[in-house]
Amino acid sequence: MERTPTLTERRKAATQLEIAKVAAVLFAEHGADQVTAESIAAASGVSLRTFYRYFRTKEDAVGPLLAVGAGTWQAALAASGPGDPTTAFPELISRVLTPVDDAGREALRWTHGLLRAADVDPALQTVWRRVNHDSEVRLRAIIAELAGPDADAFEVRLLAAAATDAIRLGLEEWAAHDEDPDGAAGAPAALAVRAFAQLSSGISLGV
Repeated sequence: MERTPTLTERRKAATQLEIAKVAAVLFAEHGADQVTAESIAAASGVSLRTFYRYFRTKEDAVGPLLAVGAGTWQAALAASGPGDPTTAFPELISRVLTPVDDAGREALRWTHGLLRAADVDPALQTVWRRVNHDSEVRLRAIIAELAGPDADAFEVRLLAAAATDAIRLGLEEWAAHDEDPDGAAGAPAALAVRAFAQLSSGISLGV
C-alpha cells in the first residue's frame, strides 16, 4: 500500500505544480531562450530562492506538469481491469489525448508550444525524455499487474515501451507540423493510435 503524503508534502507538490504551469506557459509563448528562472519565479509569485528550493534549473520546472499528464494515462490504464490490456490501449490513448473541456484544450495548447520550444532546447528535451522514461517504468509495472504472473516479462516491457513511444511520437509529430493547436485538437490522438498499432504489432503477453 502506498504511503499517504503528509500535508507538508501535498502543499509542496501543489506549489511545484503551480510553478510548473506558469513555466510551461512561458516556454510555450516565448521560447526557451527568452525565459529565465527569474521570470518564472516572478510570474508565479514566489521568490527566486523559493524557485531554486524546488527546481535545479528553469527547464526542470515543467517536469511536475508533464508528470501529471503521464499520471492521468497511468491511472486510466490501471483502471482498465485485469487481463491483456493490448486491445484497450487504442481507446485509452485516444481518450487521454483528446480534450473534452476548456482545461484540456488549454493543456494541449501549452503542450504544443512546450514541445516546439523543446525542439531547439536540449535541456527541455532532457526533461521530456526523463518524464517519458519514468512513465514507461510505471506502465511496465501496471501492465505486469494487469496481465498477471503468466505474462512474458519481456513482452510486458515491449508493450510498455510501445505505448509510451506512441504517445510521445504522436505529440511530437503533431507539435512539429501543426501550426494551429486549436484547429487540430484530435490530431495527436490519431497519430498516437496509429503509432501504437505499428509499434505493438507482434507483441503478445501470452495470457
